[in-house]
Amino acid sequence: MDINFNKNEDHNKLLVSDLRKKLAKVRQGGGPKRIEKHHEKGKMTARERIDYLLDEKKASIEIGAFAGDGMYEEHGGCPSGGVVVKIGYVQGQQCIVVANDATVKAGAWFPITGKKNLRAQEISIENKLPIIYLVDSAGVYLPMQDEIFPDKENFGRIFRNNAIMSSMGITQIAAVMGSCVAGGAYLPIMSDEALIVDKTGSIFLAGSYLVKAAIGESIDNETLGGATTHCEISGVTDYKAKDDKDALDIIKNIVSKIGAPENAGFNRVKAVKPKEKPEEIYGIVPKSRADQYDMLEVIKRLVDDSEFEQYKEGYGKTILTGYARIDGWAVGIVANQRKVVKTKKGEMQFGGVIYSDSADKATRFIANCNQKKIPLVFLQDVSGFMVGSKSEHGGIIKDGAKMVNAVSNSVVPKFTIIIGNSYGAGNYAMCGKAYDPRLIAAWPSAELAVMSGNSAAKVLLQIETASLKKQGKKLSEADEKDLYDKIKARYDEQISPYYAAARIWTDAIIEPTETRTWISMGIEAANHAPIEKPFNLGVIQV
Repeated sequence: MDINFNKNEDHNKLLVSDLRKKLAKVRQGGGPKRIEKHHEKGKMTARERIDYLLDEKKASIEIGAFAGDGMYEEHGGCPSGGVVVKIGYVQGQQCIVVANDATVKAGAWFPITGKKNLRAQEISIENKLPIIYLVDSAGVYLPMQDEIFPDKENFGRIFRNNAIMSSMGITQIAAVMGSCVAGGAYLPIMSDEALIVDKTGSIFLAGSYLVKAAIGESIDNETLGGATTHCEISGVTDYKAKDDKDALDIIKNIVSKIGAPENAGFNRVKAVKPKEKPEEIYGIVPKSRADQYDMLEVIKRLVDDSEFEQYKEGYGKTILTGYARIDGWAVGIVANQRKVVKTKKGEMQFGGVIYSDSADKATRFIANCNQKKIPLVFLQDVSGFMVGSKSEHGGIIKDGAKMVNAVSNSVVPKFTIIIGNSYGAGNYAMCGKAYDPRLIAAWPSAELAVMSGNSAAKVLLQIETASLKKQGKKLSEADEKDLYDKIKARYDEQISPYYAAARIWTDAIIEPTETRTWISMGIEAANHAPIEKPFNLGVIQV
């Protein structure tokens, strides 16, 4: 091990330590006092409910833990978007669980809450995965109703999805464990089976105060829409539970009887751990996003037995393509090579940049994986496509378009891990969020933006100084540096993986050593959904 390895290791482990601290804070939801008040009502928190429901000795992964991070500060914040989403196992059956966190603004829906719920349903739909809703919400957060209520991807889309999912045969189970009001009351009742907890659960389109104001009727909430009312009078709910644990036990019993899912037939053998130590990734990935490293060394620490069978090894070297296994699952890997490479003609190519030959190689490999029904894993550390007259004259736009076409039309499940840079059109070609990866996660070392903070600051500074020049003004060297630093600081905040995770541009920020679990559970979920259409590239320029 050299000095650079040790420096990288220290830096990356500090990033992971910071990640763990941020996660610990987010998992407190509305904070200790609100958790205590929740317990005083005889209720479990959203995370406690999920932990009790999921099989204890099996892995689980959390979607959108940082949703809303740093957003809505003027409204008191919204940790995790006020809802907890996990993929795990209930009685051995892989499921996705969505639980309102009533310690955060009484579980009210912010715009990001709606986006996160829709993402959970999207995962369920794509993978035909059973979904369980643990409902405890005061409904739409009224001060922001204009951003959550009326649009296509807003609150109402959730109920539309309930109906579509039911028609697809996707199991939906809902437990009303607290408030369930107004339009939100439709979610549990549009599920296949609905439970309600006695005394703490309630369902109504309008609460007692609104009923009094609207029609003059005086009635208490329990009589209006409590468990006894809906289990014995209206017939709205199917099961009455005496407390939270009883409700969760009922769900476990229901799930235990679900028939075996269809199988997509993805290839899996007995898993083998990597020969190379996964924790060595911390010393391999450099501290500076501008530095070079060998992505092959990272791959060896992610795949079974550290075996990676390269496809077109000597061609298009700034993208690595090849076959491997992750936790026993056969995968095709498309990864940006981050070191300077030499072509057969003796030309040097920059690491992390997509050239015409590497785009052509990746396109052919993606087509091969679709032909063989092999899931794709994209490992992103990309600065973009090569620019300049030589590349333009060589048809880089055409070759890049072919790669984007292949990624867009791919029918096998895709999984994206953002290791480092994810800049510009490189993000698109390497299966960014817009290209429907089944799961997309970032390491703490990731950066997502149109370009690096340094490059963006230089461009924006040039524009600013040119504008001032037209006005007959000129910046001093000190003023120019001060303006550059301000622009770069603002831009750097936006390229942070936490900024992206807050807006659900990624599903999570994960520790590098968790990558195998994420991909394995993702492929297992995808294996519930047989591929229903053939791979077709459509029209491309050859």
